[in-house]
This record gives sequence, structure tokens and C-alpha cells, in this order.
Amino acid sequence: MTEVPVDVGQQNKILMLLPGYNCGICGYARCDEFAGALTRKKVDLEKCRFISQEMFQDDLAKIQEILKEIKVIPEEEKIVGVLDGYEADLILKPLPEEESCRETLYPFTREEIKAGEIIRYRPLGCPITHFAQVVEENHGLITVHLVGPCHRLDSKAEFKFKDVGVCMVGGFEGIIEGKLPRVGETVRFLPYHCMMQKVHSGVVVQLEGRRALIEGIDLKVWAPPLKG
Repeated sequence: MTEVPVDVGQQNKILMLLPGYNCGICGYARCDEFAGALTRKKVDLEKCRFISQEMFQDDLAKIQEILKEIKVIPEEEKIVGVLDGYEADLILKPLPEEESCRETLYPFTREEIKAGEIIRYRPLGCPITHFAQVVEENHGLITVHLVGPCHRLDSKAEFKFKDVGVCMVGGFEGIIEGKLPRVGETVRFLPYHCMMQKVHSGVVVQLEGRRALIEGIDLKVWAPPLKG
């Protein structure tokens, strides 16, 4: 592999933006060594455990811009919804070893819903009926994983379900692919499992590394579609 030449000026800029703890968790004894490894494409920025924390978000964005300038990381490809052509800020993927992003639902039914049950519902504002398994119930809010309709259409995947009608989607939880937002920021995102591949919007209320909880979900995205 061809060795990437070191840009000392850019390396020093990165060093000034790093947390400066010299903790060694990234695999390098000091932050200056880590900065040099970044400019040589020897290590990923995410190896720094602290740089993704909320207090360093401005510095993280500046380092990413520097790495783009010196061609260490490529420009991000645009994330575009299939249904309406809107551009998203990020993709929300499932948590490790899970099939879909977690969804927090508010069902309008008065029928009791328990963890472990499979429900059939239609999210408010969405034309597609969903099937989901309830992970937990908490004071009327339920957390679910999707299991259909694709699975339901498979004749070999029959299961009993409870029809609960229309539900309001209150939140999504999953792993961010793309630029990390800040807590409190409104984002346009594409749920990885969305059957319409439609861009959603919401507010980031929790962020731990790349694990995010987005609430205040809306299917009305106030942004013009991209022009071809």
C-alpha cells in the first residue's frame, strides 16, 4: 500500500481539535501520534472514544472537514428517499442483533397490549399496515420491532396477532449511519427498514456514540426534493 504523505500543518490542526487526554484507548500513546495516524489513513477517527461525545461535536465536525480536504475520508454520498426524492441527513439502522429499528408507539386502542405479543397496526400518516412484536409496554407506550408485512405475506411464517388499529409513532431508536447530529437537533432520517423508503423527521433526544433516540416523528418533511 502506498504511504500517504504527512501534511504537518493539517496534522497540527487535528491535534489542537482532539480532546488531548493522551489516554491510549485509541491504540496510540499520545494524541499527536493518533493525529499523525489519521492523516496517514492508519486509523479511523471513531477509534477516539471521546470525540463523539456531545461536548466535542464542534471539534469532530472540524476534524472531519480537514480529513476530507486531505482526501483521507471521502465526501459523503447523498441519502435520498425513494418515495418522494427528499434528501436525508442520516440512515437509522437497527441495534446490534436486531431486525429493525425500535419504534415507540402510542396506540389509540383501549385494549391491553403486553410484551411478546404481535400486533397489526397502521402508523398515523402512513398508508402501509405494519406487523410488529412488542418488546415492552410502559404506561401506555409500547416499544416494538417490525416483523412485516413482508413476513406476514410469507405463507410459511403464519402467526397470531392482535389488531390495534392506528398508532402514533413517537420515536425511533437505532444506530446512525452518516454524520452525527447533536442532541436537540432536528434531523431528516431514513429508517433502514422503511418499506416505502420515505424520509422522516424528528428531534434527537439521546445520543450515545452512534446509538440515537429520535422523537417527535413526522412524515411531513419540510425540504424540497432533490432535482436530478
